[in-house]
Amino acid sequence: MRFRTAVKDDLDRLLGCVVDESISWAHPGRLLSYLDSGNYRLDRIWLAEDERSGEILARAVWWDFPDGDRPLALDCLYVHPSAADRVEVAAELLRRAHAAYGEAPEYHVFVTNGWRDAPTAAAVAWRWEAAGRAGLTEELERLRYAWTADDGPVPEPSRRLEFRGDDDDEAFVAAFRRVAAGTLDFHTRQALLTTDPTEQARQDVRDYRSMPGDRAWWRLAYDGDGKLVGVALPSANDGGPVVGYLGVVPERRGHGYVDDLLGEITRCHAARGVQRIVADTDAGNVPMARAFERAGYRNFAIRLVLSANPVNA
Repeated sequence: MRFRTAVKDDLDRLLGCVVDESISWAHPGRLLSYLDSGNYRLDRIWLAEDERSGEILARAVWWDFPDGDRPLALDCLYVHPSAADRVEVAAELLRRAHAAYGEAPEYHVFVTNGWRDAPTAAAVAWRWEAAGRAGLTEELERLRYAWTADDGPVPEPSRRLEFRGDDDDEAFVAAFRRVAAGTLDFHTRQALLTTDPTEQARQDVRDYRSMPGDRAWWRLAYDGDGKLVGVALPSANDGGPVVGYLGVVPERRGHGYVDDLLGEITRCHAARGVQRIVADTDAGNVPMARAFERAGYRNFAIRLVLSANPVNA
């Protein structure tokens, strides 16, 4: 078996890697579209092929922002049903790619609610095991929410907070750093195990700047005395408008300000005629999940995220 990155001459065969399981995958339309946009690149698609026949036995596709300098997430993992050991073929493919990248990007799997009791469970199981063998041992379940214009009225403006933009990214770096203290967000907690808090906040700001959402939408929230209460970032990804980021500084938590921040993000999008806003939160972040539900957001799916432990990576 030979492991390598894809080249242009592989395209027809790449399009023939069809996933017939009920799980997210880089289907032909998505593959062609994202290769064209730059979210996928041939050198970030890895193949395992039979050395004698040249048949593709496995394919792994990583996603990134078009101008990104590193793969951010594994988007699709395919192994041909004829493989004798599907799990090990997939694991070795991931190990080879991780070694070349010098890191192990997260693996995101999109499934429906109740996936554990559906046929999807088997499709997830072998991928989950393969990812774990390749070092992605941290398991996170995120709830996917959506607000639509048909779900109810747009929230009223906050009566106790003032929202202001700021052209200085460092103002948001400082706010992100404050909000990160004591956060329930899994990824932020994990990052802070190995990264300086200011640098971690700066990386978050860089990541959000890389998204398709408009930087001018970002807001800092202040109370009547001009003291910072939180941050609210409406944004967008390739699928459309999203709740990018929101958080309350530690000393102001417990007073329901999350509702004001989420309301501001929802209003920002709705004012531009947006019909649907999507958001994710960790299954363990109960306060955020409840805030989404109070604001009329509906849980419609699950995102499974497998990642490397930053301490052991």
